[in-house]
Amino acid sequence: MKKSFVGFKKAAGYLALAVGISSSLVGCSSGTNTSSGSGSTGKTEKKVEEIRVVAANHPWTESIKALLPEFEKETGIKVKVDSYFEDQLTQKTAVEFASNSKNIDVVMFRPLQDGKMFHKSGYFADMTDYVGKEKGYTDDFIPSSLGSVKDGEKVFGLPLVTETEVLYYRKDLLEKAGIEVPKTLEELEAAAKKLNDPAHGVSGFVARGKRAAAVTQFSSFLYGFGGDFMKDGKSAITAPEAIEAFNYYGNLLNKYGPKGTLNMSWPEAMAVFTQGKAAFYTDASSLFTNATDASKSTVADKVGFAPFPAGPNGTKPYVVTSWALGIGANSEKKDAAWKFIKWVESKEMVAKLQAEGNPGARISVWNSPEGTAKFPKDLAAAIAENGKSGTPYDRPVVINVGNARDTIGDVILAAIEGKDVKAAAEKADGEFQKILDSEK
Repeated sequence: MKKSFVGFKKAAGYLALAVGISSSLVGCSSGTNTSSGSGSTGKTEKKVEEIRVVAANHPWTESIKALLPEFEKETGIKVKVDSYFEDQLTQKTAVEFASNSKNIDVVMFRPLQDGKMFHKSGYFADMTDYVGKEKGYTDDFIPSSLGSVKDGEKVFGLPLVTETEVLYYRKDLLEKAGIEVPKTLEELEAAAKKLNDPAHGVSGFVARGKRAAAVTQFSSFLYGFGGDFMKDGKSAITAPEAIEAFNYYGNLLNKYGPKGTLNMSWPEAMAVFTQGKAAFYTDASSLFTNATDASKSTVADKVGFAPFPAGPNGTKPYVVTSWALGIGANSEKKDAAWKFIKWVESKEMVAKLQAEGNPGARISVWNSPEGTAKFPKDLAAAIAENGKSGTPYDRPVVINVGNARDTIGDVILAAIEGKDVKAAAEKADGEFQKILDSEK
């Protein structure tokens, strides 16, 4: 194991002490094979296998809890679900994994935030053989969603919840101005310029402008220009294509964006759009209810959705797995854990869960009426279109994600402020490369 990962495990151990968690107590209430001895009849009751699923406090988790009796009846396997808030989940699972706990059978994780760190540290079981024994099992999964839970041909998880970047727009403003829905970034810029009307409180375009928060949404612009965050272990943020993308994104917000853009993550940017103060907005598809719910949005009946516009290199928006399921490396119930994952990832179950608003990764479900019933028709179409050419990551795929996003975010800030983007990128390039080198 590489030095950096050994260090991570030590750090996780120290964290356990800091938060007062004893490895001997972690998961003590989790599922182990249970049985009762011989009763008065002299008969021994059949052992009941129980698995522990460690998950996030998420709508998917609440939906699946209600369906667990179906799985338990079908398999005879009991399921115990422990759920936590996102950051707490990362902390608790890191501590348990680092202490070599055997009590995590199935784990819900964020592939692009914790996935690489956990995988490289040996915390996930290799699921390649399980998946391989099921003929054509992954053929129906959106290809880019699988990319974030694989290391080469090895599978360490399966996609659970997906999202992609789409174009939100005001149908009434476009119709009044006689503007077609932009299909390219060039058309988007022209339309944003035409609809920008600060005198009447309407910006042509709004998006995230806050340092780290902007990186994920900038990524689709970067890919559309033919750039990437890194290539062959080397920083690629000073490549001509990347500089073009930084300049384009910054120019849109600098010229046609609202005031205060530099302090906007998604809640602030979404608020500008839902208050009727912007014509266009690019962000995650999973946030759509904020724009279409009349109790939250003043333009709920005027919102349209479209695929992410194509850049000079075509349309390559991120289509990512925001949450996935894996099997704990030290679990002694891997077969039972796989049965649960196979069940919950089946077409039938994904259809049920997606009908409740949990966007899955099954192509056939997205193409079904049941799977898209909770989504506006144009949004469902946009998601399906994005899936044809999506990129499986929306940030650098590194262990130290936070520092990497901060570093690249500095270049985005410079672009929005109208500063020398090339100089900012060159400065960030060295810092980003240090992060990459530290993880080799």
